[in-house]
Amino acid sequence: MTLPQGSVVAVVVTRHRTELLVDSLAAIAKQTHPVAHLIVVDNGPDQPAREVVESCGVPATWLPSWHNLGGAGGFALGILHALALGADWVWLGDDDGHAGSSTALESLLDVAIRRDLAAVSPVVADKADPERLAFPLRRGLTWHRTRSALMAGDGDPELLPGIASFFNGALLRASTFDVIGVPDLRLFVRGDEVEFHRRLVRSGLPFGTALEPTYLHPQGGEEFKPMLGGRLHAQDPEDATKRYYTYRNRGYLMSQPGMRRIGLLEVPRFAWYFLVTKRSPREFLGWLRLLNRGRAERFHRADTL
Repeated sequence: MTLPQGSVVAVVVTRHRTELLVDSLAAIAKQTHPVAHLIVVDNGPDQPAREVVESCGVPATWLPSWHNLGGAGGFALGILHALALGADWVWLGDDDGHAGSSTALESLLDVAIRRDLAAVSPVVADKADPERLAFPLRRGLTWHRTRSALMAGDGDPELLPGIASFFNGALLRASTFDVIGVPDLRLFVRGDEVEFHRRLVRSGLPFGTALEPTYLHPQGGEEFKPMLGGRLHAQDPEDATKRYYTYRNRGYLMSQPGMRRIGLLEVPRFAWYFLVTKRSPREFLGWLRLLNRGRAERFHRADTL
């Protein structure tokens, strides 16, 4: 297969969610700037998504993995396959989200080319209420939860530099992966995107969030629990498996170059959250154990413990 110059290859990772994948792929097929090829990495081929992929209306490759690679490994596999096909741009998306409009890719590509960006992300908005952000986003020292608040102010009206959500609709140049690599398989899920962001920041390559295009995703802000009147937040997933990977991977992340200063604030912040806000010493000790596991790079899967 030979792709034309300037080609965009879309990469989507899925597992056992074909009903959501249908919407994701339909949005890709409707883009005003066409996708040259689509790669869907299927982490759950025991319930295969092949039929959905092959009927989506875009030239596509269904790439099954009988070993569950998680989001991190799934995106790594898909990105490498896209590069092997000769992609000039790689557009990343998850199966539970989709582009907010048919012009999303066109807008991202326009901003990336005009501003010579290595990567550009859309605003990740709530599927149920696109005015709300799917995840809190900081501009300057202020955390925002709505698109209108994020876009208000005297900053750049087109781009939020140095911040991006990569696995929810971001567009990256192929050459960017030559500099920073692909997502880290060891992280499996949770924190893999933050670690990827860390590498891009340290590379010095320019990137950011384009404020006009959107990517619609289920609301995820409930995990971020406010404290001290909302001036600080602590991520506290309800699901035990999500909590395991979130805290373990956070321990690894906070020990890495570029994040160690932030790591100094983690213990007092979460101590306050668990001991003062939740009044749960047991949960604080559990958080510390997982944090130390990550710092020691003990990347065992949750189901093997």
